[in-house]
Amino acid sequence: MAILRTRHGALSDRLFLVCMGVIGGTYVLLILMLLAADAAYMVKGASWREIVFDNPMMHALAKPEIRHSILLSLISCTLSAVLSVFVAVPLGWLLTRFRFPGRDLLDVLLDIPIVLPPLVVGLSLLILFQYGLFALRLPGIGRSLNELIVYQVPAVILAQFAVAAAFAVRTMKATFDEINPRCEEVALTLGCSRAQSFLRVALPEAGRGMLTAFTLAWARALGEFGPLLIFAGATRNKTEVLSTTVFLELSIGDLEAAVAVSLIMVLAAVV
Repeated sequence: MAILRTRHGALSDRLFLVCMGVIGGTYVLLILMLLAADAAYMVKGASWREIVFDNPMMHALAKPEIRHSILLSLISCTLSAVLSVFVAVPLGWLLTRFRFPGRDLLDVLLDIPIVLPPLVVGLSLLILFQYGLFALRLPGIGRSLNELIVYQVPAVILAQFAVAAAFAVRTMKATFDEINPRCEEVALTLGCSRAQSFLRVALPEAGRGMLTAFTLAWARALGEFGPLLIFAGATRNKTEVLSTTVFLELSIGDLEAAVAVSLIMVLAAVV
């Protein structure tokens, strides 16, 4: 009887694992099909020589505006990711280690860039820089921050940072949640200041989390589109990045170039 129950349990476990695998595999299959469709479109009807030496991706990379968008994307995404981690580390640590008035409200506010539609984030940034101190002319320069930032390269970085930082904060909060605070408390009892215990104990322990936060922020910044289109625009050879390049190439009917840039973004995200 016990043997029958064991066999029945093993069969039940196998069926359960198969069901879980099928459900999860469906989504994985969808991702693979999307990538395969892009790749198939790029090589349709072409010989292997054309695929290697004369493919649409090479033609796309030959365009100066696309090369500019690749360079700007690499620079802006890196700067946005660095700023995101710089903000996420103290916020994640404070939310994890301390209970203070307004903590729950702050926790909710940090999720707003994640749950808001991207276009709303870009519109809010645009409105913010139209009024108040941002619209005042700076002495000695004769221009306002609005003129220096909106529809300029700094707007690209700021729009990417506004959304990417929220993902970095969530990552760092989860990281510090997993780090035992007792080590920091021991450091305090041994004479370390709060800053010393953070720098010498907590921060080294959070190294892998910081790397993960940087990677997620970089990848999120690379895929940003809505806030960039509204707040930074999509001016060729100026504020154009890879995500807006796809939009611009589609708008002029160059589907092959749009797909080629999409594959470049996929490759960058995977790397």
